[in-house]
Amino acid sequence: MASAPLRLLFFGTPEFAVPALRVLAGSRHSVVGVVSQPDRPRGRGRKLEPTPVVAEALARDLPVLQVDKVGDPDALAWMRELAPDLGIVVAFGQFIPKSVRELPPHGLINAHGSLLPRHRGAAPIQYTILEGDAQAGVTVMRIVKEMDAGDWCLESAVDVGRNETAGELAERLAGLAGPALLEATDRIAAGTAEFRPQDHARATLAPTLTREFAVLNWQEPRAAVLRRIRAATPWPGCDVALRRSGIQFRLLGVSDGGSFEPGEHAVPGSVASAAGRLRIAALDGWVEVSRLRVPGRRETAAGEFLRGARVPENEEVGTS
Repeated sequence: MASAPLRLLFFGTPEFAVPALRVLAGSRHSVVGVVSQPDRPRGRGRKLEPTPVVAEALARDLPVLQVDKVGDPDALAWMRELAPDLGIVVAFGQFIPKSVRELPPHGLINAHGSLLPRHRGAAPIQYTILEGDAQAGVTVMRIVKEMDAGDWCLESAVDVGRNETAGELAERLAGLAGPALLEATDRIAAGTAEFRPQDHARATLAPTLTREFAVLNWQEPRAAVLRRIRAATPWPGCDVALRRSGIQFRLLGVSDGGSFEPGEHAVPGSVASAAGRLRIAALDGWVEVSRLRVPGRRETAAGEFLRGARVPENEEVGTS
């Protein structure tokens, strides 16, 4: 005999959370309401725009609450009126107080973008790449007071691509979150969900990103430089400046350009731009630039950029 479907209250804000909302809204369970952050000014015109989750919810005619503090009395009253059985959280972006965590009878579960207990915090995908983890994934866990420390019931893992950026990996993990949450919801509905404690001794932190995260140190080995560039793409984004020509650009695609050849002496940060290739020297070899964007222009291949740019032979790079 199939278990009764659950009434779900969905908490989410960015594009990462949208695929999960779609999966749950299309399931046998009912999404009875969606809670998200308030509209924020976006784009050059700084016009107020709804969050991606709100846009998706409105397109599905789902009740929406946008609030600065989810534990405010009016917000609690709105949620109680919906009588949810279970709360689902995906990249919501606010601390969720006890009053909200305990409102649904089955509590709240979260799809976190890492294989917990590694990379607890706001930027798990970026730190997965920065630390050189071979695998990434999504962990479904209970929401508790301590950040990302709740008991977990299932995880879904994928291998990290050799040249994969944080943006590319986030898109793949967003696709895992919905099925994982749906499976966990089905187990909770059936009474078969098993939640296990995390190994807190193995926990690592992935704090909120700042622009300093994207600062490059060309004195580091090229593997470390490559990981940081990929981890910071698309945001905050690694910007470099060619010191002598004054040209600036953002690195969008990079790969391992190989070790220095015998007898080749390249100072870290020096630039090689021969034969349509753009390479920058790290401590032990080259970082190959495949795609970049000059401010105010479209993304372009490195070879195309070099056809229109004058790069001196003795050029060198510094962070902009």
